[in-house]
Amino acid sequence: MANAGGIMSIEPIADPRANPLTENELTKPEIMERTWGLEARVDDTVSFEEYEYWANIERADELERNRQYIEKRGPLTAAKVLKARFSHGIHHEEKKERESARQELDQGKDSGSEKNNLSGVQHNETAVTEEEWKTAARALKTASWGTVFFLITTDILGWASTPYAFSTVGYGPGVALYVIFSIAAGISGYILWKVYLVLDSSRYPILSYGDAFFRIFGKRSRHFINVTQAFQQFMTVAVLILGSGTIIAQLSNGSVCYIACLVIFTAFGIIAGLMRGLQHVGWLANLSVWLNIVSFLIVMVAAAKYPVYYPATTQGTRIHDIEPIVKFAGPPPSPYQPAAVGFAGQLNGINQMVYSWGGALLFVAFMAEMRHPMDFWKGLLCAQIFICVVYVFFGVFVYSFYGQYSAQVITTAIQPLSLQTVGNVFALITGGIACVMYFNIGMKTVYIEVFEEVLHFPPITTKKGRWIWFALGPVYWIIAFIVAASVPNLNGISGLVGALLILNFTYTFPAILNVGFNCQLGAKLPGEGFNPTTRVTTRHDNGWKRWVRGYFKRWAVNIPSTLYFLGGLALSGMGAWAAIEGLIIFFSGQGSVATSWGCAIPV
Repeated sequence: MANAGGIMSIEPIADPRANPLTENELTKPEIMERTWGLEARVDDTVSFEEYEYWANIERADELERNRQYIEKRGPLTAAKVLKARFSHGIHHEEKKERESARQELDQGKDSGSEKNNLSGVQHNETAVTEEEWKTAARALKTASWGTVFFLITTDILGWASTPYAFSTVGYGPGVALYVIFSIAAGISGYILWKVYLVLDSSRYPILSYGDAFFRIFGKRSRHFINVTQAFQQFMTVAVLILGSGTIIAQLSNGSVCYIACLVIFTAFGIIAGLMRGLQHVGWLANLSVWLNIVSFLIVMVAAAKYPVYYPATTQGTRIHDIEPIVKFAGPPPSPYQPAAVGFAGQLNGINQMVYSWGGALLFVAFMAEMRHPMDFWKGLLCAQIFICVVYVFFGVFVYSFYGQYSAQVITTAIQPLSLQTVGNVFALITGGIACVMYFNIGMKTVYIEVFEEVLHFPPITTKKGRWIWFALGPVYWIIAFIVAASVPNLNGISGLVGALLILNFTYTFPAILNVGFNCQLGAKLPGEGFNPTTRVTTRHDNGWKRWVRGYFKRWAVNIPSTLYFLGGLALSGMGAWAAIEGLIIFFSGQGSVATSWGCAIPV
């Protein structure tokens, strides 16, 4: 039965606990030999129906554990909320959970418990039992939906470029498009959430965006998604190097060569990248959100009380003359377009909007950290509404004062120097936090997908793997620096990344994932399903016939999702064309004063 929203429908499946496995069945070789946990999540012999079966058990267990957690916590108070926001973070909680679980397991072994010896089967001390894996997996899931709100907001919130986007499309299209992109990004998050709930379990965990595609389309789709994801995060690091280098250049008041400013931030990234984990990610996310709020308040005060700092725009875009500030209800004419002319100029602004909404790539990773992932929608909804309100309000407000001189890194365009310095320092800190987060996730994806799976390097958890990680980290940052220094045009490179990568991960890929997911659900015939005793999945047919039947069985969901997918591809192509047109203008000398590997500062 379709849900009220019409985006996705899920057929209820029988509660597996109504016919549980007996002790004898659990000890059968075909059951005992099954891998649990991280390795099992990429086992391509597991069927869609088996994923559903174990996910249904997992959701029921989570509901019960959440009820117990709420009872233990008691009524929620302001003091408890504040304590949670400024705690040591999820990793500190994980450590306490693991220590507690380890003590319980040790006590069980000492007392001669039969937990490790079912029906006389000798337990291998070096193996991990189902119960041990579940205990460890649950200890890793400590984030609440409130934490997810901060993580999504930290990941997505890119308010600094919103006045620039309004300067390319005008008031009306700007407000409308930001709202439309917000709703569409929320739909994509909803799709990922529903797929996660139906297919994730402790036995077969979903830990990344690529894992969700693996469950629907197979191994090749996971490799494609993970490699593309790593490339997007690499390019995001390059964009952040450019933006942060520009801020450092302005803070130095032009006394430091622009390339040297990029080198300074790259060196910071190399040092910070030596961390394989973000021990205080929850606290860092909170800090980043509040610094962002203070920063855009500073910018609004400066915009309302002081004139614009013109070089931030005249030296970094194709607008070189200082004229009266003008604003437009609709798309500005070509002379007032900062990156390109005509329709290409407007699409460049739309690329920046898409870039501002990029974040769905990490949604699955956030859900994998949650104690109760069924609450993910709360964090998603609150974050999307908050971000949309911030984007529209801030963009309209600053554009009203700065007009065509709204720079992409808006903190570089404000006066006086004191406010500009504070705003730039805050922007540098939040950019650094985001950069380390993207590097950490992106480099891990590259290592696992390429070096571990393809080149057979040792796992990152081993001593040898750690040393290889430390060696490859600087290489990652240096290559990102080379890209940034070779194309030192923030508008162009961020627009291209937004069009080719972020747009597809946020809109296009979730749409096709929704089609595949509903085809799998709709293709089921009477008598088909997974038998947990024999671990056999019964299907009456396979191949294209099954996919076509599933597609038309749920046509009311699949046809809109297909149109959504095609629309995403079309916008991606047009956005890439517009970004390339802007880069052509840049390299022809009509745009930024900055040149490849040069000292000229674009502000």
